[in-house]
Amino acid sequence: MRPRTLGELKAAGHRPRSVKDEMRANLIERLRAGAKLFPGIVGYESTVEPQIVNAILSRHDFILLGLRGQAKTRLLRSLTAFLDEWIPAVEGCPLNSDPFHPLTHHAKLLLEARGDETPVAWIHRDQRYQEKLATPDVTIADLIGDIDPIKAATLRLDYSDERVIHYGIIPRTNRGIFAINELPDLQPRIQVGLLNILEEKDFQIRGFPVRMPLDVVMVFSANPEDYTNRGNIITPLRDRINSQIITHYPLTREQGLAITAQESWVEREGEIEVVIPQFMRELIEEVAIQARKSEYVDQNSGVSARLPIALVENLVSNAERRGLVTGEQRVVTRVCDLQHAVSAVSGKVELVLEGEQEGALNVARALVGRGVKALFSQRFPDAYKPRRTRGSRTAEGGAPADAELASSEYRPILEWFSSGNHVEISDDMPQADYAKRLAAVRGLREVATKYLEPKGADETAVAMELALEGLHQNSMLSRERVDGARTAYRDMLKTMLSGLGED
Repeated sequence: MRPRTLGELKAAGHRPRSVKDEMRANLIERLRAGAKLFPGIVGYESTVEPQIVNAILSRHDFILLGLRGQAKTRLLRSLTAFLDEWIPAVEGCPLNSDPFHPLTHHAKLLLEARGDETPVAWIHRDQRYQEKLATPDVTIADLIGDIDPIKAATLRLDYSDERVIHYGIIPRTNRGIFAINELPDLQPRIQVGLLNILEEKDFQIRGFPVRMPLDVVMVFSANPEDYTNRGNIITPLRDRINSQIITHYPLTREQGLAITAQESWVEREGEIEVVIPQFMRELIEEVAIQARKSEYVDQNSGVSARLPIALVENLVSNAERRGLVTGEQRVVTRVCDLQHAVSAVSGKVELVLEGEQEGALNVARALVGRGVKALFSQRFPDAYKPRRTRGSRTAEGGAPADAELASSEYRPILEWFSSGNHVEISDDMPQADYAKRLAAVRGLREVATKYLEPKGADETAVAMELALEGLHQNSMLSRERVDGARTAYRDMLKTMLSGLGED
């Protein structure tokens, strides 16, 4: 039971405090308790989170600078966890006036008339966070407010009377947190209107002598690319934002895997059970990593964490579609499923001129291929440059025998293809037929199970396909699309020679 009047609030011993003091006190309690500060945020524990903590402890307004898809908005929205769950306010006041410090004419008049019987409303922490996406059409009236001539005429009040003010979103967030996303998109003349709110903590409407103090925490987000392409943050405003915090993409593949697993929709209700092998999850994440290194992609724009999320969802959907067509109740995602999932890649990257010339679809497929090659080089031995391993024996002539053995592991596979054999698979092929065709390749099962450690026979077949694709990406096998649907793997030398024809 919470106090419902000002008198009951006084009797309960309530002590008002500013929003920044409130956030600081609650943060200190959570730090002492060892609680997780930002649930759902992965990879920022030792980089970004300490800087946000320092900003809150310092009672700073701050800005998050980072490329697209770096959880900036989620971080800002999670700040409500550091607010008190409920705070009292004068009932009916549009600016959430503190009962002990009335702000508006309505609140002051109510307190004078009713004293300790003034009704008190309670505001939940979720109602105390507001945000605005900065767009070129945002006006001062939207953010701060303006004079309402209709209200002035109806109430027969002078324009200098505060009761004719139509308050904007920032005053209505009084005693809360207000966030502006993509701050550089805000026009410079509008940014000027934020200077007093950040420094003097008050606002003024037009030229009338009505100045009201505000208790609000201002936080911002921005993409560094915006500083040159779309807009700029004016220097006086940057000077008043006390802390500037840089965000980043996952620093390790494990962090990326955790984010993708947390955010992607893969656990679906239905008759079809879709299984994603661990090495396929690693492959999806490796595609994003390669995109952030690609010369075809504009690295100033960045590659959002939404890319692997959308890609794994499309991968699952393609496998689900196969199960519905073939009637199988349990399906496993395949490498060839990615051929129809690349739409999740092409829309998530900003291409440079060379990439535009290649085409978005070709770049997306090339990124998938680079992801396969990178994962293959991490999991499988290098057939071209065998490295000596610990405890290896030295053969005659000083060559490491174990390395020689590792480099020859692909020999049975390559000899099978050089004998004139080839493999054709597709994403709509039933599992039994798919596994049977791959199992025909001599030595492939042994290599795939040794280095990818699949679980069960169905995952083993996918591991075998990944091994073939890895050999192709390392120019040891050729691959071609047959009828636009099937993928065929053949011997590289025979394919090159067949291209010469009668010559």
